[in-house]
Amino acid sequence: MSRPEIAKKIKTGDYMTNYHDEGQGFPVLLIHGSGPGVSAWANWRLVIPELSKTKRVIAPDMVGFGYTDRPEGLVLDFKTWVKQAVDLLDALGLDQVDIVGNSFGGSLALSMAVEHPERVRKMVLMGAMGVEFPITEGLDAVWGYEPSVENMQKIIGLFVDNKAIATEDLAKMRYEASIEPGFQESFSSMFPAPRQKWVEFMARTDEEIKNIKHQTLIVHGREDEVIPVENSYKLLSLIDDAQLHIFGHCGHWTQIEKSAEFNQLVDNFLSE
Repeated sequence: MSRPEIAKKIKTGDYMTNYHDEGQGFPVLLIHGSGPGVSAWANWRLVIPELSKTKRVIAPDMVGFGYTDRPEGLVLDFKTWVKQAVDLLDALGLDQVDIVGNSFGGSLALSMAVEHPERVRKMVLMGAMGVEFPITEGLDAVWGYEPSVENMQKIIGLFVDNKAIATEDLAKMRYEASIEPGFQESFSSMFPAPRQKWVEFMARTDEEIKNIKHQTLIVHGREDEVIPVENSYKLLSLIDDAQLHIFGHCGHWTQIEKSAEFNQLVDNFLSE
């Protein structure tokens, strides 16, 4: 049975990272979100084939998620994730990349721009965390996921405005991914209640964000029930060289609900 979500392996620090590496051109690092059963492939499967027509697309499973090794005793925090991203770029011999960050990946992209500005050329923030906000019921439910097909269908329903996307087949596929060995154990340990503290844990200060000089495209779905659209307005007000695109009739999964438009928008912005 072919497993498209399992791709290449490369050593990052003390463990092996599972990552996709497609296409030629200026490298783009895609960083996934933090939903249950997530992997780079689950998040970016509609983006990788399109963007890789003109760019080299690299999409890792961040440690604690997907099919990257789960080393015993490794602390899963932003220091670890930023180090993994830098180690990955070093291992691939890449001095600089464009970064596209989704949700949790958006806060990681911001952290890369703040801590390693020379490694980032342009940045795309999509339904991004990274600023403080009162946790939504949607995000609380996502992080508090207990494995069942029914719960997964509810979670997917929170991610999309067009509920027709939340099919039982998709819920089954994501549920199966969420119960792979080690997945739920690391997921449930990552964001224990009270979960407001993890929103704050992922936030950068206004001052740090104001100092970001990178060209930034901010993208959000107007009907996002997981990460409030106000986050993106705040990021727009803080980042000097920023532009904002909001999709109507779109939830948290912009890259899935509006995949053609999203791919075109990102491709144009990165190619300018």
